[in-house]
Amino acid sequence: MSAKKESKSDQQLHLAALQGNLSLLRRSLDGGKVHVDCKDKEGTTPLILAAANNHLQCVKELLEQGAQVDERRNTGTCALFFAAQGGFLDIVKELLDKGASVDLPSQDGGTPLFVACQCNHLDVVKELVARGADVHRTMNDGATPLFIASQNGHYNMLKYLLERDCDVNQSRLDKASPLWIAAQMGHADIIRELLSHGAKIDSAREDGATPLFKAAHKGHTDCVSDLVSHGACLGLLENGESALHAAALFGHLKVVKQLMHAGADVNLKNKEGATASDLARDAGYDIISDFIHMSKQSPHTTV
Repeated sequence: MSAKKESKSDQQLHLAALQGNLSLLRRSLDGGKVHVDCKDKEGTTPLILAAANNHLQCVKELLEQGAQVDERRNTGTCALFFAAQGGFLDIVKELLDKGASVDLPSQDGGTPLFVACQCNHLDVVKELVARGADVHRTMNDGATPLFIASQNGHYNMLKYLLERDCDVNQSRLDKASPLWIAAQMGHADIIRELLSHGAKIDSAREDGATPLFKAAHKGHTDCVSDLVSHGACLGLLENGESALHAAALFGHLKVVKQLMHAGADVNLKNKEGATASDLARDAGYDIISDFIHMSKQSPHTTV
């Protein structure tokens, strides 16, 4: 971060890079009053601005005039990071051709590959990998590119990463797995793909919640169906709850029916001694509570 306050010439160069105004950018640089890598209070350089806003000609001009390709903002993000985030493949290639570090991380450990995965820019990801980006790298919290793709529901991205032998069961530091995050977010197609590649069905986060528990908690019926069909645990978990407890507590009647149809025990008590029916009643979901009670009295009740 530069300690020097931005001058008007600095601001003019930044504006030119932001807007993609090549003639103004050249005039600013040719005037000799501004450094090509001048930074604003956030550490942003003209190259970063041009790359982040898809101004290829300005990127080329700045690089030709000596801009440092790996200059970083205060957050650790660089020009390649923003080009990858925006999906600007031509700029990504230009920066890499000029020597940009392919895996330069931000403060949270995110690299250009991570943000390209997050934003579903598969062409950019392929280019980064071809240039040596590490698909097995982790962020500070332990998240992998595969985790990010699972979280955001990017199916083709997920398949590409699986083809690169990414570990389907590698979890974050809190033990949340790609399958767990896909279940939480409701991405049934991602769940099916992960399961087909050997994802552990009952991999629990550090609080004991499994993928089925999170899918039931969120009311994701398709996810619940897939997880149940693959044998996910219907009993009490390490957190002292069951998936049925989660569905009942948050008012998801359809999920309650799914779980009961799959054989969930309505008499199970959580660590506080409450059944799923008790939780539903306390939360104001009398319909669910009554449905569960009716099923106890008539075991053949249609669910």
